[in-house]
Amino acid sequence: MNSSSPLRLGILGSGKGSNFQVLVEAARSKSCYYEPVMVLSDVADAGILKLADQFKIQSRFVEPGPFKTKLSEAIEQEMVAHLQAAQVDFVALAGFMRIVKEPLLKAFPGRILNIHPSLLPQFPGLAAWKQAHEAHVAETGCTVHLVDEGIDTGKILGQSRVPVFPEDTPEMVHARIQQAEHELYPRIVNQFSKDLIASKKYK
Repeated sequence: MNSSSPLRLGILGSGKGSNFQVLVEAARSKSCYYEPVMVLSDVADAGILKLADQFKIQSRFVEPGPFKTKLSEAIEQEMVAHLQAAQVDFVALAGFMRIVKEPLLKAFPGRILNIHPSLLPQFPGLAAWKQAHEAHVAETGCTVHLVDEGIDTGKILGQSRVPVFPEDTPEMVHARIQQAEHELYPRIVNQFSKDLIASKKYK
């Protein structure tokens, strides 16, 4: 472990939690500057909640409300309250399928990270691997970026490239991107944590 106490990481996710799993495994297997301490999900039976139980990390389902792609301000405030109660220093999105709005952005300014399955600014939005496949690009990849008010528009912190072959299906492209994500995300989250500790801007 590093000489400073690791920063406390909150994770938001809607799916099976594969990126959450690699973040936890990285934090527990080597010297690391972050420690996952809270998982919130907008999907009651999401795999990420089951994984959190297996890893003995505090987790909670948050009722998402009526909107398809975002949360109401009141529900986001509830999420902020859970994260602050867990004394979270920064937040990582791991397959969180809703747009993050002002309550979370204001509570954690410049301290919310996301991983997106394309080489941003190419192919923002949903199913980016399908977008890449349909565009017949020779390569795509994944991007870790800060979350801001836009859709996949925040400052880029790191990228990893993967090839796209003529015989690929969208599923094959997605699987190759996920492999790259599982290496990139823990590495960038750890570097971000280290830089935050050095800057003392996390409190």
